[in-house]
Amino acid sequence: MTFSRGAVEEIAAALAASGLILRGGFSFGDDQVAPAGPSGAPAKSVLLVGQAGAAPWPHFQRWLGQQARDIANPLDTWSREVIGAVAQGRGARAVSPSDRPYLPFQQWAMRAEGLKPSPLGILMHPTYGLWHAYRGALLFEDEIPLPDAHVAIHLCDICVEKPCLKSCPVDAYSGQGFAHEACLGHVRGPRGEPCRSGGCLDRNACPFGTDYRYPPEVQAFHMAAFARL
Repeated sequence: MTFSRGAVEEIAAALAASGLILRGGFSFGDDQVAPAGPSGAPAKSVLLVGQAGAAPWPHFQRWLGQQARDIANPLDTWSREVIGAVAQGRGARAVSPSDRPYLPFQQWAMRAEGLKPSPLGILMHPTYGLWHAYRGALLFEDEIPLPDAHVAIHLCDICVEKPCLKSCPVDAYSGQGFAHEACLGHVRGPRGEPCRSGGCLDRNACPFGTDYRYPPEVQAFHMAAFARL
């Protein structure tokens, strides 16, 4: 399959029908170990698929209302179905961040969009702030003509106060990394109601990308998934 700008735009339009967007991409170098493409041969190019803000939420909710109540990992399942359907007939293999063995999605995202991690580990986007996500990727055995990613301004470098490191009651994030057990214990405990209902206090304290902040019900959904770990 020969790729043109029109083919990439067609993929973007198909994803947009479910609230998803292309998040950049790149071609693997000859000296890089690439994952398998649709035929099993090494992929030559990858397109990242994700979201900005909560645009996929209504599409996901409609789908969820048609599923069994006890469906496991519903958002991952929905994402796989949507991205997998887009891959069909377009010479692509769809992969997910939760696939085993894990693929280096964060490294791919940093390369595709020129982003860097925030103190919370989430990549900081110059427009979306911390309110974005990567839901999957499309692997191709053809080279896709894509412009090189420009290194984005890293907003964390100009943020002096760092409120994202001062809002958590149990100091879950620090220079030593993420205190998973302390965070989980707090979220599950009696004082964790604000986190359970409205999301991570540190993440919400970030002053950037607030127009894309997930609504409370979306944040509560993600926090509930975290608390079940």
